[in-house]
Amino acid sequence: MTEHFNLTANEAAKRIKNRDLSPVELVESLLSQYDALEPGLSAWVYLDREAVLADAQQKQEELEKGGSIGPLHGVPIGLKDIYYTAGIPTTACSKVFEGFVPEYDATTVALLKGAGAIMMGKTVTTEFACMDPSPTKNPWNPAHTPGGSSSGSAVAVATRMCPAALGSQTVGSVLRPASYNGVVGFKPTFGRVSRYGVIPVSWSLDHVGWMARSVQDIALLMQVMSVPDPQEPITARQPSDDFMTGLESPAAPRIGLIRRFFYDNSDEETRQHTDGVVEQLSRAGASVEEIPLPDSIDTAIADQRIIMAVEAAAFHQPMYERQSQDYQPMLREMLRRGLETDGQTYSRALERRQQFTAEMKALAEKADVLLTPSTPTPALADITNTGNTMFQGPWTSCGLPVITIPSGLAASGLPFGIQLAAAPFSEPKLLAAARWCENVLDVELSPPVNRN
Repeated sequence: MTEHFNLTANEAAKRIKNRDLSPVELVESLLSQYDALEPGLSAWVYLDREAVLADAQQKQEELEKGGSIGPLHGVPIGLKDIYYTAGIPTTACSKVFEGFVPEYDATTVALLKGAGAIMMGKTVTTEFACMDPSPTKNPWNPAHTPGGSSSGSAVAVATRMCPAALGSQTVGSVLRPASYNGVVGFKPTFGRVSRYGVIPVSWSLDHVGWMARSVQDIALLMQVMSVPDPQEPITARQPSDDFMTGLESPAAPRIGLIRRFFYDNSDEETRQHTDGVVEQLSRAGASVEEIPLPDSIDTAIADQRIIMAVEAAAFHQPMYERQSQDYQPMLREMLRRGLETDGQTYSRALERRQQFTAEMKALAEKADVLLTPSTPTPALADITNTGNTMFQGPWTSCGLPVITIPSGLAASGLPFGIQLAAAPFSEPKLLAAARWCENVLDVELSPPVNRN
């Protein structure tokens, strides 16, 4: 019999709705994983087991009353510790925000609660979702980085301590840790999902994102959270699409394979693995055409770093000037650079980014999805940093929707992933193509700690 903690969010929601599983049983099973694994992994910064069990009991009582229930009724979700949660600490894992308790929920948290989800707890982030590594351990090999900044969310999902968890991405903070830990990671089009109530890094780069163990789960959360939000002007005003129906019998997609830059910066094993995946998808019916990147990729990463540093410094300046010693070294240095960057440098970076964004949007229209390896290598054997962000950063900078799905294991026993991107606001097409690829590859990864 399958342990309840192994259920995906979709599977759990269906069983709860059909009365085959109670929310209390599901939470107790997930807490058993937490008790067994959390001491060695440090994925969570806050989890109140009594509150989670009480919420599960309430969801069970609501179910027994026979009223209408939401699509995530009784399903626990982890929250990266930059999402405001009313009455619960939101510290960004920083001394600077130590003891901060918001008075309201982030829009995304409110939408999840409205859909019946249980807030499992707050997952560990690197400080203020930036560069200094967190204490979270990689469950595949603790000598290797788990990625960041959404390290706790990725590890909690990979180790079955929750079926899904929210993260955020300013450069590579959802897709990289998702790939390193063998789970599905997703960020929508810039502005598609509200960031209201999420502690910012960079106002023009920040994206809400999340992780789960199936494309269906990613789509289910997108269905719940893709709602126009008048509290955040940047959020798109267009109504939500149907993100679920296209996953039932997806068609083979037209894939644009990007080798330039991505293959140039990958190790040989990653290149060979990606070529093998592309061949497998082609044999299954996908049409594959190599598509060249525009020359604007050459400055995109450097420009993104400038923009991120300046905009982060603008947010942090009052706190930095008051208590710079409380920031960790890498973040402190980035804020210093941002404060010292002149307006002309920032403006030129923004101008070049506009060109890059326009060219990448045009590129994405040449295929249903664009395909690259998710990371240059599997997770590095280096816990002094969170890994190389260069394969996610371009998609974040231009704001295109992107997803990573597990695609196998390296000789080291660490996960590989492939990354798929699509045109702006074409998430239904992207998710359907990702579901098709997921079905063809038929890869489900579970770290060694789950098998002990």
